[in-house]
Amino acid sequence: MTSWIAGSTVADAMRRPYDNFALIRLALALAVVVSHASSVVTGQLDDEPLKTLTGFTLGEHAVNGFFAISGFLVTMSFARRGWRDYVAARALRIAPGFVAAVLVVAFLLGPALTSLGVGAYFADGRLWRFLAATLTSFKSAIVLPGVFDANPLQFPMGTVWTLKYEVLCYAGVLGLGVIGLLTRKLVAVLLPAGLFAALGTLQTLEPELPKGVETALRLPLLFAAGGALYVLRDQVRLSALAVAALSLAAWSAFGTPLYGPVVYMAQAYGVIWLALAPGLSHPRLEPAYDLSYGTYLYGWPVQQALQALLPAAGAAALLAPSIVLTLAVAALSWVLVERPALRLKRRWIRPRPDLASGGS
Repeated sequence: MTSWIAGSTVADAMRRPYDNFALIRLALALAVVVSHASSVVTGQLDDEPLKTLTGFTLGEHAVNGFFAISGFLVTMSFARRGWRDYVAARALRIAPGFVAAVLVVAFLLGPALTSLGVGAYFADGRLWRFLAATLTSFKSAIVLPGVFDANPLQFPMGTVWTLKYEVLCYAGVLGLGVIGLLTRKLVAVLLPAGLFAALGTLQTLEPELPKGVETALRLPLLFAAGGALYVLRDQVRLSALAVAALSLAAWSAFGTPLYGPVVYMAQAYGVIWLALAPGLSHPRLEPAYDLSYGTYLYGWPVQQALQALLPAAGAAALLAPSIVLTLAVAALSWVLVERPALRLKRRWIRPRPDLASGGS
């Protein structure tokens, strides 16, 4: 009990043979699917009880956790590998699964569900605009010709917009790493502190801050906070008491301009605590396949397809089938695309036996 309250350092926790990073990422990806169960039926992205209770949807909370974990692991990846191996590792982890998902949606799902003839579908310029915009700039609100026309929301790749911010954060890590600032403790403190202050100040001056502006600060803040926890791993302790204190601080800040920034810092610390806390990790909890990325990529198009095929079923009836189908497609993505890419990564990159299992 004492270790749970006082806590070990992050560095000590990382030396244990198991962690919960893979399990948590899968849970977060599934939380995004659950969050979208209502929105694909109603067309309202904020249509869920958690939005009223906390100010954020379940999907937003899940994405916050993703970015904090990513900041931690990606910062570790650069620190342990150097820039060449880092670039190869990032590209091979993100690009193959993403490109495959876009092509599957465009060339398999689209022709199967379009209201146009197949010839007209492939001749339609919107197909090629979808491919260009999604693959080059992670656009998530681009439609496919005749696909999901009767759905409340027509776009088929609704979650890929976050990858733009993920890649920008990767670039930030690369830039800081190349100039030698990534692992400086002062920088690790000042970067999330500056983003925290910027977001808090903007929300004080403009309570109805545009969503795009808030997101452009929120996600880098979470990523930077996760990275700071890695850089400060010898100083920061993982404590249940600290989780409780940060949760209380977030609750106390509700309704103020600082609520969002405090929530994000609490989430960043809390999700790393969940991943590394003693007593919470066990080899039996480690997923055999890493389905989190595939689940995140394919959850939305699967849910959209089910809504198009069964428009009268309702959100509750479609949720379980959407989870089962999404996990099945994610497993195919892992076996056919992502795992082979990771094997290629091992061939290109010098092996590092000291990398944590949550790794890169």
